Amino acid sequence: MPIRFYSTRAEYAFLSNFSAHGFTMGGAYWPTVEHYFQAMKFPDNPEYQEKIRKAATPKSAKSLGQTRTVPIRPDWNLVRDDIMRRAVAAKFAAHPELAAALKDTGEEPLIEASPRDYYWGEGRTGTGKNRLGTILNEERESYGKENTDSLPSGGAERV
Repeated sequence: MPIRFYSTRAEYAFLSNFSAHGFTMGGAYWPTVEHYFQAMKFPDNPEYQEKIRKAATPKSAKSLGQTRTVPIRPDWNLVRDDIMRRAVAAKFAAHPELAAALKDTGEEPLIEASPRDYYWGEGRTGTGKNRLGTILNEERESYGKENTDSLPSGGAERV
């Protein structure tokens, strides 16, 4: 039975990009995956990236990242999946307890149940691409099916 996640208050809240599980990457601390992901849209604007990194909430970071008054990188659609993959891996590396919880989801498909997002989630009709779910499935598979030694040991820094 598929595992659907979306809310940061539900059983699988740790799967959300809004979950408060920070990590350090590129010499900076990121409070959530969402903060990092949104900031990476603006590699030529470090001041704006910093504004997103320091946003009070992941919702605020997302709003800042969705602005079109600041130009986003022209190759965004080509690099966004790899950026998400790196951020998700960093989050789980920084929090081995989350990696263990991810592994404990077994082989059930992970589905972001966003009613509005047809790229990262399944969308209202369930026909979305579910790219976040796919990336989480890949991250889980990287730990090996039975080998708990392959779980992250906290190599990424967390604060």
